[in-house]
Amino acid sequence: MENYKYPSDSKIVSTDQVLINDLNNYNTLFGGVLMKKIDNNATLSARRHARVKECVTASTDSVEFLHPITQSDSVCIESSVVYTGEKSMEIFCKVISEDMITAERKIAAIAFLTFVALDENKKSIKVPKITAQTEDEKTLYMYGEERAKMRKARRAQSKTLIKSLNLCKPWELEK
Repeated sequence: MENYKYPSDSKIVSTDQVLINDLNNYNTLFGGVLMKKIDNNATLSARRHARVKECVTASTDSVEFLHPITQSDSVCIESSVVYTGEKSMEIFCKVISEDMITAERKIAAIAFLTFVALDENKKSIKVPKITAQTEDEKTLYMYGEERAKMRKARRAQSKTLIKSLNLCKPWELEK
């Protein structure tokens, strides 16, 4: 019998305040700071799903910044595994900003990341399959195979592109 888990089994929720050092010159949260928080959350979801010591980010498939996050906001990130291949896990992250003064909540960003679980020899291993339960989980799962095909095509395209790029130092290039 196949090994199945629910997306809720891998759910990680973390909430942080926005500090002044996290702000850009527009007084909104740096995108890179948010991406780090997203990757940290997604890593824990992947490890919780696979129950391994190490999972690595294979790709950050997309990050959609939907609303700016300000210093008066808290940042809540919810992540869980929503689709699996044989050795890969797709993690969905929902970023909710909450104005700590007005209590207004918004979905500030969403992201899809792909992770691979590793054994003690740093080799990728099989991961449990997913069985969606809630309507949100079913919606995310329904398009998972399509997103996996797009990732595979993008990876092939990247491999082709890499072959055409040079490794010369910029000052050594011929003009």
